[in-house]
Amino acid sequence: MTTFTTGTDTLTRDALAVLQPGFDGTTAPDWVRRRVSEGLASVGLFGRNVTAPEQVAALTAQLRSERDDLLVAIDEESGDVTRLEVRTGSSFPGGLALGAVDDTGLTRDVARELGRRLAECGINFNWAPSADVNANPDNPVIGVRSFGRDAGLVARHTAAYVEGLQSTGVAACTKHFPGHGDTSVDSHLALPHIDLDATTLHERELQPFRAAIAAGTRAVMTAHIRVPVLDPDHPATLSRRILTDLLRGELGYEGLIVTDGMEMRAISGTYGLQQGVVLAIAAGADAICVGGGLCDEGTVQSLQDALVGAVRSGALPEERLADAAARVRALAEWTAGVRRSPAATAAPEPEIGLTAARRAVTVTRAGTAAPVTGPLYVATFNPVPNIAVGDETPWGVGAELERLLPGTATGSFTGPGAGDRALEAAAGRRVVAVVRDEHRHPWMRTAVDTLLAADPDTVVVEMGVPQSAPRGALHIVTHGAARVCGVAAAEAVVAG
Repeated sequence: MTTFTTGTDTLTRDALAVLQPGFDGTTAPDWVRRRVSEGLASVGLFGRNVTAPEQVAALTAQLRSERDDLLVAIDEESGDVTRLEVRTGSSFPGGLALGAVDDTGLTRDVARELGRRLAECGINFNWAPSADVNANPDNPVIGVRSFGRDAGLVARHTAAYVEGLQSTGVAACTKHFPGHGDTSVDSHLALPHIDLDATTLHERELQPFRAAIAAGTRAVMTAHIRVPVLDPDHPATLSRRILTDLLRGELGYEGLIVTDGMEMRAISGTYGLQQGVVLAIAAGADAICVGGGLCDEGTVQSLQDALVGAVRSGALPEERLADAAARVRALAEWTAGVRRSPAATAAPEPEIGLTAARRAVTVTRAGTAAPVTGPLYVATFNPVPNIAVGDETPWGVGAELERLLPGTATGSFTGPGAGDRALEAAAGRRVVAVVRDEHRHPWMRTAVDTLLAADPDTVVVEMGVPQSAPRGALHIVTHGAARVCGVAAAEAVVAG
């Protein structure tokens, strides 16, 4: 084993280099710029840092004035999870819609245009795609973020997404290793367990990650999940068996391993933030994502101190920290090199997202559905949003139907009695009932029952996972709730 005799300065710079913090504000805070000059190699952007593409470009330029090869990351999956378009909804459909079309060329083109827009803003690291196989339709956090339920389909679209995104010089970060699709608990809130046998794990959960590795994914994100067949004691993010033995050893992965947000309760509520960070690096992670909740300089300092202290106490081998920091810097160097290359410039395809969303729509008609000839009432049934999606991003078909059919009115409803309240608000107008994962919410099913009993010509639009049987005069499935999915659905309503 190599013996490191580096001084304190190198040690503290390495400890800073592995952190990937978020921050508050739409301009670069002084403390972030100072930390970048001291060795911070990457930062993460969230919806709170975004107002417009031009503003993001100015923000990233500010940051790069301190370090040209800085990694600037964002959680821009497209579809339901968007940060660049957090207040309007995404211009691109998400994984489930792309999987429903099942055209890998289309997925590659969508990811390329997304990457082009990210690069134009100065973002060079995207925490996407989701390679999770949506084996559990009741999954509260993955759902439409996954390409689908079939491992082979998820694998080929994961690879296509990686190829398209990285062709623009934006590093892909395939997630959530070793697979978050078969959970019934949201790891933002608690620590999920996946009780799979080894065969299922290797044939289903790991297949998309193998495809991503073969496609050259520059990063892989860990999952805060416990998989007893792999490690009965530690969640994947903190498991040497999973990160070093499986991902590095068995799968032969050589790129960057980044954690999911360490402030998520699955880790911070179980191990504590500082201890969790030390354990993650020791297990084989290279970069620590932290800051989905507000992250300040004090948090960065405390995590840097925890890593330095762990090396000095012998709890964390210095060579492991040095290797992690080197991998972060190597990715930064790759992105900087590709960014300067003319070959990374992709031709704009501004309509590709809407084209994909339209292709993903499926329509089921019940007998002779009455044509839509005038204003409607759009009743949107709102579930509690999961934390990955957030509650800032609008969704639905109401705004677009108001544009297409002047005089259309809208309302939002939730919980028991939602159907009766919607029926009253509709005041005799034909209703479009908009749902999201109807199969997961009994109150939502009851609301749709109420509307259909009152008027069989009610139109139903499902914008989540289409697990429930089609019903209504017209049943429209969008496979996601991105803004373009709403546009495509509204067009389908009007077309009848």
